[in-house]
Amino acid sequence: MDNVLWQCTIPLKPVTKKNSNQIVTRNGKYRLIPSEKFLRYQRECGWFIKSPAEPIDCKCNIKAVYYMPDRHRVDITNLHNALHDVLVHFEVIKDDNCKIVVGTDESRVKVDRQNPRTEITITRVEEITGFEV
Repeated sequence: MDNVLWQCTIPLKPVTKKNSNQIVTRNGKYRLIPSEKFLRYQRECGWFIKSPAEPIDCKCNIKAVYYMPDRHRVDITNLHNALHDVLVHFEVIKDDNCKIVVGTDESRVKVDRQNPRTEITITRVEEITGFEV
């Protein structure tokens, strides 16, 4: 698999960013900021992420298999949102816009009660002319 750009396993219970946001006021304006739970998760991810020499800046697919500790319903798009923000924060990917992250093919949510984690594989996506955004 020579298209693999980066792989990692984060041995932490996956969390979403969307739930439990905090509302704060700054200069009289309301802002949403991530929850303390997400910020703690993001910090802890740093122990397991080895960033590449340069952030990935080409079209790629981010396959993420999220192993949850139970069968509670979770929104995979919210898990992707949190993971992609973590990958940008630690400079694994340059940005999570649609010009770089063009897919999340083969991503899944599974259950592993003893070992919740996220297994990530980022692969290069070959150029397809005429269909880009």
